[in-house]
Amino acid sequence: MVISSAHNYSESNLDVVEISAPNKTNVKKLKQNGQIQIYQSSYRGNYSSIIRDSLRNAALGRKVLLVQIMKGGVKQGLANAVKLCGNLTWIRASQSYDEFNSEEIEKNKNLKEIIHESIYELWIFCKKELLSGKYDQIILDEIFLAIEMKIIDKDDLISTLENRFISGDVILTGTSIPKDLLLMANQITELRS
Repeated sequence: MVISSAHNYSESNLDVVEISAPNKTNVKKLKQNGQIQIYQSSYRGNYSSIIRDSLRNAALGRKVLLVQIMKGGVKQGLANAVKLCGNLTWIRASQSYDEFNSEEIEKNKNLKEIIHESIYELWIFCKKELLSGKYDQIILDEIFLAIEMKIIDKDDLISTLENRFISGDVILTGTSIPKDLLLMANQITELRS
Protein backbone atom coordinates (compact mmCIF):
# COMPACT_ATOMS: atom_id res chain seq x y z
CA MET A 1 0.00 0.00 0.00
CA VAL A 2 1.32 3.43 -0.93
CA ILE A 3 0.35 6.51 1.06
CA SER A 4 0.65 9.75 -0.83
CA SER A 5 0.52 13.00 1.09
CA ALA A 6 2.08 16.45 1.32
CA HIS A 7 3.26 15.48 4.82
CA ASN A 8 6.34 13.41 5.55
CA TYR A 9 5.71 10.51 7.87
CA SER A 10 8.38 8.60 9.68
CA GLU A 11 8.34 5.40 11.69
CA SER A 12 7.99 7.44 14.87
CA ASN A 13 4.98 9.42 13.59
CA LEU A 14 2.33 6.77 13.52
CA ASP A 15 -1.45 7.33 13.96
CA VAL A 16 -3.93 4.85 12.33
CA VAL A 17 -3.63 3.25 8.90
CA GLU A 18 -5.04 -0.18 8.16
CA ILE A 19 -3.05 -2.42 5.87
CA SER A 20 -5.12 -5.36 4.67
CA ALA A 21 -3.90 -8.57 3.19
CA PRO A 22 -5.88 -11.78 2.62
CA ASN A 23 -6.86 -13.13 6.06
CA LYS A 24 -4.56 -10.62 7.77
CA THR A 25 -5.03 -7.04 8.98
CA ASN A 26 -2.17 -4.98 10.40
CA VAL A 27 -2.97 -1.73 12.14
CA LYS A 28 -0.34 0.99 12.28
CA LYS A 29 -0.73 4.42 13.75
CA LEU A 30 0.15 7.59 11.82
CA LYS A 31 0.44 10.83 13.73
CA GLN A 32 0.06 14.04 11.79
CA ASN A 33 2.28 16.68 13.35
CA GLY A 34 1.51 20.36 13.11
CA GLN A 35 4.25 22.46 11.60
CA ILE A 36 6.22 25.39 12.92
CA GLN A 37 6.33 28.00 10.18
CA ILE A 38 8.44 31.16 10.37
CA TYR A 39 7.76 34.22 8.26
CA GLN A 40 10.53 36.79 8.35
CA SER A 41 10.71 40.23 6.86
CA SER A 42 13.23 43.06 6.92
CA TYR A 43 10.65 45.43 8.43
CA ARG A 44 7.47 45.40 10.53
CA GLY A 45 4.01 45.26 9.01
CA ASN A 46 4.70 42.96 6.08
CA TYR A 47 2.38 40.15 7.18
CA SER A 48 -0.98 40.99 5.57
CA SER A 49 -0.84 37.70 3.60
CA ILE A 50 -0.73 35.74 6.88
CA ILE A 51 -3.77 37.59 8.19
CA ARG A 52 -5.56 36.94 4.90
CA ASP A 53 -4.72 33.24 5.10
CA SER A 54 -5.93 33.04 8.70
CA LEU A 55 -9.31 34.43 7.61
CA ARG A 56 -9.46 31.91 4.77
CA ASN A 57 -8.62 29.02 7.11
CA ALA A 58 -11.29 30.13 9.58
CA ALA A 59 -13.88 30.39 6.79
CA LEU A 60 -12.95 26.82 5.77
CA GLY A 61 -13.70 25.56 9.28
CA ARG A 62 -10.28 25.53 10.97
CA LYS A 63 -10.09 27.02 14.47
CA VAL A 64 -7.54 29.85 14.27
CA LEU A 65 -5.98 32.07 16.94
CA LEU A 66 -4.33 35.23 15.59
CA VAL A 67 -2.31 37.08 18.24
CA GLN A 68 -0.69 40.37 17.27
CA ILE A 69 1.72 40.60 20.17
CA MET A 70 3.27 44.00 19.47
CA LYS A 71 0.30 45.69 17.79
CA GLY A 72 -2.22 47.83 19.55
CA GLY A 73 -4.33 50.90 19.05
CA VAL A 74 -7.67 49.18 19.35
CA LYS A 75 -7.54 48.46 23.10
CA GLN A 76 -8.48 44.83 22.59
CA GLY A 77 -6.62 42.92 25.24
CA LEU A 78 -7.72 39.47 26.34
CA ALA A 79 -11.12 40.71 27.50
CA ASN A 80 -12.02 42.18 24.10
CA ALA A 81 -10.94 39.53 21.60
CA VAL A 82 -12.56 39.82 18.18
CA LYS A 83 -14.31 36.75 16.73
CA LEU A 84 -14.50 36.47 12.94
CA CYS A 85 -16.01 33.78 10.67
CA GLY A 86 -17.05 31.84 13.78
CA ASN A 87 -13.60 30.22 13.95
CA LEU A 88 -11.05 33.06 14.11
CA THR A 89 -10.13 34.64 17.43
CA TRP A 90 -8.08 37.82 16.96
CA ILE A 91 -6.32 39.40 19.93
CA ARG A 92 -3.98 42.33 20.40
CA ALA A 93 -2.33 43.61 23.57
CA SER A 94 -4.46 45.99 25.63
CA GLN A 95 -1.54 48.47 25.66
CA SER A 96 1.23 48.64 23.07
CA TYR A 97 4.03 50.75 21.68
CA ASP A 98 1.92 51.63 18.62
CA GLU A 99 -0.45 53.71 20.75
CA PHE A 100 2.11 56.18 22.08
CA ASN A 101 4.89 58.43 20.91
CA SER A 102 8.28 56.73 21.46
CA GLU A 103 9.62 59.78 23.32
CA GLU A 104 6.64 59.65 25.69
CA ILE A 105 7.36 55.99 26.46
CA GLU A 106 11.07 56.61 27.09
CA LYS A 107 10.29 59.48 29.49
CA ASN A 108 7.58 57.57 31.37
CA LYS A 109 8.97 54.36 32.94
CA ASN A 110 5.53 53.53 34.39
CA LEU A 111 3.96 53.61 30.90
CA LYS A 112 6.72 51.37 29.53
CA GLU A 113 6.13 48.90 32.36
CA ILE A 114 2.36 48.87 31.67
CA ILE A 115 3.01 48.10 28.00
CA HIS A 116 5.46 45.31 28.86
CA GLU A 117 2.99 43.80 31.35
CA SER A 118 0.21 43.89 28.74
CA ILE A 119 2.39 42.11 26.18
CA TYR A 120 3.61 39.56 28.74
CA GLU A 121 0.01 38.86 29.83
CA LEU A 122 -0.78 38.11 26.18
CA TRP A 123 2.22 35.73 26.05
CA ILE A 124 0.99 33.82 29.13
CA PHE A 125 -2.37 33.38 27.36
CA CYS A 126 -0.59 32.18 24.18
CA LYS A 127 1.42 29.61 26.15
CA LYS A 128 -1.78 28.16 27.60
CA GLU A 129 -3.39 27.96 24.16
CA LEU A 130 -0.32 26.36 22.56
CA LEU A 131 -0.50 23.59 25.15
CA SER A 132 -4.29 23.17 24.98
CA GLY A 133 -4.80 21.74 21.49
CA LYS A 134 -7.89 23.92 21.06
CA TYR A 135 -6.77 25.54 17.80
CA ASP A 136 -5.79 24.14 14.40
CA GLN A 137 -3.57 27.14 13.77
CA ILE A 138 -1.97 29.69 16.10
CA ILE A 139 -0.28 32.78 14.67
CA LEU A 140 2.10 34.71 16.92
CA ASP A 141 2.65 37.90 14.97
CA GLU A 142 5.86 39.81 15.81
CA ILE A 143 6.86 37.43 18.59
CA PHE A 144 10.52 37.89 17.66
CA LEU A 145 10.34 41.64 18.33
CA ALA A 146 9.04 40.88 21.84
CA ILE A 147 12.01 38.54 22.32
CA GLU A 148 14.45 41.13 20.98
CA MET A 149 13.02 43.70 23.42
CA LYS A 150 13.38 41.12 26.25
CA ILE A 151 9.65 41.13 27.06
CA ILE A 152 9.36 37.43 26.24
CA ASP A 153 12.16 34.98 26.99
CA LYS A 154 13.47 33.08 23.95
CA ASP A 155 13.98 29.87 25.97
CA ASP A 156 10.41 30.10 27.26
CA LEU A 157 9.14 30.23 23.67
CA ILE A 158 11.34 27.29 22.65
CA SER A 159 10.19 25.20 25.62
CA THR A 160 6.54 26.01 24.91
CA LEU A 161 6.91 25.06 21.24
CA GLU A 162 8.60 21.78 22.18
CA ASN A 163 5.76 20.92 24.56
CA ARG A 164 2.85 22.28 22.49
CA PHE A 165 -0.14 20.24 21.44
CA ILE A 166 1.51 18.83 18.36
CA SER A 167 -1.27 18.62 15.74
CA GLY A 168 -1.85 22.38 15.33
CA ASP A 169 0.27 24.57 13.08
CA VAL A 170 2.15 27.46 14.66
CA ILE A 171 3.13 30.51 12.61
CA LEU A 172 5.75 32.87 14.02
CA THR A 173 6.58 36.22 12.43
CA GLY A 174 9.23 38.85 12.94
CA THR A 175 12.41 40.48 11.80
CA SER A 176 15.34 39.32 13.98
CA ILE A 177 14.88 35.58 14.39
CA PRO A 178 17.12 33.66 16.81
CA LYS A 179 19.02 30.79 15.18
CA ASP A 180 17.62 28.24 17.71
CA LEU A 181 14.11 29.00 16.47
CA LEU A 182 15.11 28.88 12.81
CA LEU A 183 16.40 25.36 13.45
CA MET A 184 13.02 24.30 14.91
CA ALA A 185 11.05 25.46 11.87
CA ASN A 186 9.50 23.12 9.31
CA GLN A 187 9.17 26.04 6.90
CA ILE A 188 10.89 29.43 6.69
CA THR A 189 9.53 32.09 4.37
CA GLU A 190 11.23 35.41 3.71
CA LEU A 191 8.79 38.15 2.75
CA ARG A 192 10.18 40.90 0.57
CA SER A 193 8.68 44.23 -0.38
